[in-house]
Amino acid sequence: MDFGKLQYIDNIDFTLPPDDPVTEKVWTHPHPLAIRVGGTEWGRTSWLGRVYPRGTKTNNFLTYYAKQLSTVEGNTLYYGLQPPAVIERWASLVSEDFRFCPKFLESISHKQQLINASADTTAFIGSVRHFGSKLGPSFLQLSEAFGPDRAVVLQDYLRGLPRDFRACVELRHPGWFGRNVPPAVAQTMELFWELGVGTVMTDVAGRRDVLHMRLTTPVAFIRFVTNGLHPLDYQRADAWAQRIAEWAGKGLQELYFFIHSPEEQTSPEMMAYVIDRFNERVGAGLRPLNLANGGQAESLSLF
Repeated sequence: MDFGKLQYIDNIDFTLPPDDPVTEKVWTHPHPLAIRVGGTEWGRTSWLGRVYPRGTKTNNFLTYYAKQLSTVEGNTLYYGLQPPAVIERWASLVSEDFRFCPKFLESISHKQQLINASADTTAFIGSVRHFGSKLGPSFLQLSEAFGPDRAVVLQDYLRGLPRDFRACVELRHPGWFGRNVPPAVAQTMELFWELGVGTVMTDVAGRRDVLHMRLTTPVAFIRFVTNGLHPLDYQRADAWAQRIAEWAGKGLQELYFFIHSPEEQTSPEMMAYVIDRFNERVGAGLRPLNLANGGQAESLSLF
């Protein structure tokens, strides 16, 4: 993930900002919290001997991934849809509590910029519904060029989504953030809240503005970009565990926490750390990630 990537991070202030005032609207009363932690994909051969037992065939990666982790971003679907049979097979390989969070098609978000995208949107939604009960929120990642001057386009697009289809939006243009934002930003966030559309928060070194702490539903969708297990990465994870504990006491219902790292090489180690911290500070009840030969082949048997 190159978005917001910096070579040197020692002078970056990684302090989590205070909650946006918009967030206060989503709190009602304490609610049982479902926490899920995962990554961007399951097809990494470099995870053999760590997430997957040595010798695991690639067509069994998802099965072992889902025995250790509880969610995954569907970045593959961003580039093109899969046949229904493939998606149904993926869903059959995971537990009932696992969630797939597909990324809206690139043709919708970046090529068409949400304009005249109804056909592709219908195809995307129809495709990912084949995940059945294993489908989590899908996320719409808009380009850095998509600013508040196009708020009406975004609003019209969101109104056109089925009300029973869960979606979160990742905004990247700087104009959506900060203190002196145009009225269109508040109007758009109000619509998010009315429609039950969530936001995506991205915690990355070079774009601290996109860490907006603005929730429009009691569902947090967080993309945590590491710096190759730099000591600051662990401090940042600790801060997130504390913030999630605070949100849990206010009424957060679901958390999707996705780990990104350069080439995804160190993502498993950070996933393990985050899971331990969430278990310790939030009582997440997640299975600790065992990176000793993929959690030991005998304990993760396919049979």
